[in-house]
Amino acid sequence: MHPFFTQPGRLGVYLLGWIPLTAILGGLLMLAGGLSLLEAAALAAPLGLLYAFLCLSSWYLCRAFPVDSARLLATASALAVASLVAASLWLLSGTTLAWVLALLPVFETLPDRLAHAGPVVFLLGVLLYLLVLAMHYVLEAAEAARSQERRAAELRTMAREAELQALRERLNPHFLFNSLNSIAALVAVRPEEARSMCALLSDFLRTTLGMSERASIPLFEELALAHRYLAVERVRFGDRLTVAEDFDPAADGALVPPLLLQPLVENAVKHGIAGRLEGGTLTIVTKRFGDRVTIVVENPADANAPKKEGTGLGLANVARRVEASWGAAGRFAASRIDSRFRAEIELPAGL
Repeated sequence: MHPFFTQPGRLGVYLLGWIPLTAILGGLLMLAGGLSLLEAAALAAPLGLLYAFLCLSSWYLCRAFPVDSARLLATASALAVASLVAASLWLLSGTTLAWVLALLPVFETLPDRLAHAGPVVFLLGVLLYLLVLAMHYVLEAAEAARSQERRAAELRTMAREAELQALRERLNPHFLFNSLNSIAALVAVRPEEARSMCALLSDFLRTTLGMSERASIPLFEELALAHRYLAVERVRFGDRLTVAEDFDPAADGALVPPLLLQPLVENAVKHGIAGRLEGGTLTIVTKRFGDRVTIVVENPADANAPKKEGTGLGLANVARRVEASWGAAGRFAASRIDSRFRAEIELPAGL
């Protein structure tokens, strides 16, 4: 079905566009055929409406003859023939209407005078048909471009979701492996604390099971997950692990992928706390500045310490998730500043 009939708004705009074209037809009839204003109006109004709908048939020609350089001559020939046929039908309709109107005394000389304006009406019919034909080609091209953009957007979304799912599947066993290592370290020397750690870990995993299937969660839920994880690690490290938190309530509603902060917190504990006899302070800060939210995770860092195995894998994972979730609107940076290691995520605050 013609798109104008499925979208009445477009049809209304199209018919409104024919009002000045009908006025032009009436003026040409008066100039070329010597018709009076009444005679020109009586012919032009029905003929303009009739031709407006007749020209809609050009849409089917656009579908049958798309613009193709390999068939340019055949397409041009078909369109030229169609415009000539349409103009002939329009002129024939006008002549028939003139003879019908001639039954009234006021229009009895109308057929003769219309004959003088016939060539002009025919030429105008050809031009109007080609004009509507060009409009249909433009609309088809615009619709094709929109469809292509929608398809490209869908493909980008599917690719992003697939990448996020792959990253999430890599993250879950990585976290569990680290947690089990922490429990194993306590079993032989502090079994009571190992049991307590198992209970806390079970509670943490139960909480994350439902969240890991969600595309995004509010930042305050992500921070609560990090807090639960650190409660597990506090059993292992005791007073050696100190956590300093400074959360901006205005940033709590920002949406983030589940477990986005988990690798940063694990990295801070493994590389900033576990290797130091005196332990240290792990700092988590959130701030909102206008429409941007910043999340910072800091931990102690020894500039002279050798690089440990696995360093950077979790950070690379976070960087890829930020890229996949927000593209250019998100930013991740990690750097050593004096004796502290700082990881920072910047993201849109919009929900």
